[in-house]
Amino acid sequence: MIDTEPADTRTDTFVIGRPMRKVLGWGVIAAITAAVLARASTSEALRLLGLPDPGPLTIYGLPAVMAFSEVAAVMTVGSLLLAAVLVPSQASGVLDVDGYLALRTASVAAAIWAICAALLVPLTLSDSSGQPLSVVFADPGLFARAILDIDVTTAWAWTAGFTLVLAIACRLTLRYSWTPFLLAFALFSLLPRALSGHSSSGGSHDIATNSLVLHILAASIWMGGIAALVLHAYRKGNHLDFAARRFSTVALTAFVVIAISGVVNAAVRVPLAAIWSSTYGVMILAKVAALILTGLAGWRQRKVALAELAKDPGDRRTFTRLAVVESVVLAVTVGIAVALGRTPPPAPTERQDPSRVEEVLGYALNGAPTAGRLLFDWRFDLIFGTLALVLAACYLVGVFRLRRQGGRWSARRSVSWVLGCLVLLVATSSGVGRYAPAVMSVHMGATSAVAVLAPLCLVLGAPFTLFRLTVRRSSGDAPGLREWTRSLYRGTWFRFLSRPYVIVVLFAGALYFLYLGGLYSAVAGSHVPHLVINGTLLICGFMFFWVMVGVDPLPNRVRPSVRTALLLAAFLAYVGVAAVLITTDTVIADQYFTSLQRGWLDNLARDQRLGAGLILAVGAMPLAIATGALAIGRCSSRGRRAAGQEEKVCIPGGGVSS
Repeated sequence: MIDTEPADTRTDTFVIGRPMRKVLGWGVIAAITAAVLARASTSEALRLLGLPDPGPLTIYGLPAVMAFSEVAAVMTVGSLLLAAVLVPSQASGVLDVDGYLALRTASVAAAIWAICAALLVPLTLSDSSGQPLSVVFADPGLFARAILDIDVTTAWAWTAGFTLVLAIACRLTLRYSWTPFLLAFALFSLLPRALSGHSSSGGSHDIATNSLVLHILAASIWMGGIAALVLHAYRKGNHLDFAARRFSTVALTAFVVIAISGVVNAAVRVPLAAIWSSTYGVMILAKVAALILTGLAGWRQRKVALAELAKDPGDRRTFTRLAVVESVVLAVTVGIAVALGRTPPPAPTERQDPSRVEEVLGYALNGAPTAGRLLFDWRFDLIFGTLALVLAACYLVGVFRLRRQGGRWSARRSVSWVLGCLVLLVATSSGVGRYAPAVMSVHMGATSAVAVLAPLCLVLGAPFTLFRLTVRRSSGDAPGLREWTRSLYRGTWFRFLSRPYVIVVLFAGALYFLYLGGLYSAVAGSHVPHLVINGTLLICGFMFFWVMVGVDPLPNRVRPSVRTALLLAAFLAYVGVAAVLITTDTVIADQYFTSLQRGWLDNLARDQRLGAGLILAVGAMPLAIATGALAIGRCSSRGRRAAGQEEKVCIPGGGVSS
């Protein structure tokens, strides 16, 4: 990660001088807004919870520090976005001065983020207990134990650790190839806090959590990108016109995600009738108004500022003026969002005691799973359902573009890809996805579909070949999608994971670890681990079939005999898992399923055996078909080569003709 520093007349004073004063100014604006707005909502929350007043230091300090933390977080994400996406590196792969200064800014912002996260641990304990900070710090042992007992404090502790590592990594990194990973890690560091709070509890918390994750990630990219471009302009950085044009596309996509996810999250948190009559609803309206103002400023940027930059890249006045206004409004929006997160949503007008299933899952089930309910009782998964639709749409756009250019593409590949997207959609968003967290047999069938059937169909669609034929090289100096994909394809980690013996261990071992290794028993009923497990299985399955039966180019060539043997090994592994689950007397996660008090499917052992049968049908059967198809294809190719050799005849003079 360490290399020679880029030489330039600009120095780190550009990072810790005027640009960083702007970051601190945005943080102060957000902190004041959050502290002022949160005062009334905090009093209401304390009254509802029956907690005493923890004192002014906590009442005002917690929202202020939280808002400052959010500003530092988006500044970290934005600076890394600038270095990884918006400005070019040197030909040698070392960061140019613009990327170098952006990473230094990210390092400072991440350090501030880490300090704020660490301060929020005792402040959150004080707020949760209703005790002043002096009481919280009175017993260090009790303080340490309490950190792990409260989800929000645990999330802040993890965030502090992640961001400290991020700050050090940004300070040491000088090569461009590391910046995409740092950007991904910065986005990952946002998740612990995003997965705690109002959205992780209450009704429909699966939809609320998914929408909040999308909302926070998109908002961080949008807000951070704007702030990073402002600092880039004040540093008199190069390629501002190109960076602004490229970010304009990113910002438009992020704004759409923010709008949709925000509407969904608000809809499950507050009834429409309570929008005007509750503090929570009024704050939502204030946040919407601020985002609309920012969107209008962004539209003005696209229409006016970018046009002026295209005419004269040195004339940055209009762009800087609009971007500063936009960033100030965004700082106020951050303060409103923090105050909104500390405001209890209004209680339902008709309060009914939820069932145990509804308490755990966030939604009710209308009875035992039937064919009709599994097919038609849909509950759209905002993460994987959206992913399936986006993947299908992007693929079809690629096929359309290729054919418009005069190219040809196999209809079978298109059908295979769309079928894979459909399998993913049904497994996560239909009645199958709805019942999977509460019924072991449905969960096993859905898991096998996500891990085996969907990846196999997706791989046979040859997505990388289509990508190579339809995505052009970047028109600017900075790398684009094609260059990033090539860099990932040639990377050490990707080449390691695509080795056949490595990926077969990950693929075949995942199911053992999930069901026989105790992972599912440990996380059953938890929404976030469920998302992580599905994502991991989907990636491992795609990598496995891509290496074994894929038609796209491979970084590591594998002989057909080796691929056939490894496919057979994976098939036997899946059969082995199913056999153990059928014959064992141990019921996986029996305490969890008993605690749901469903009133149906009380024979857990029988349901588990049914799930094992679905593993064979949905998971092992496609593996067997793929193995057989590969073996038959190998024999056919051998036969064709042998027939070709037999057709060769000798001619006079010692020549050979066919």
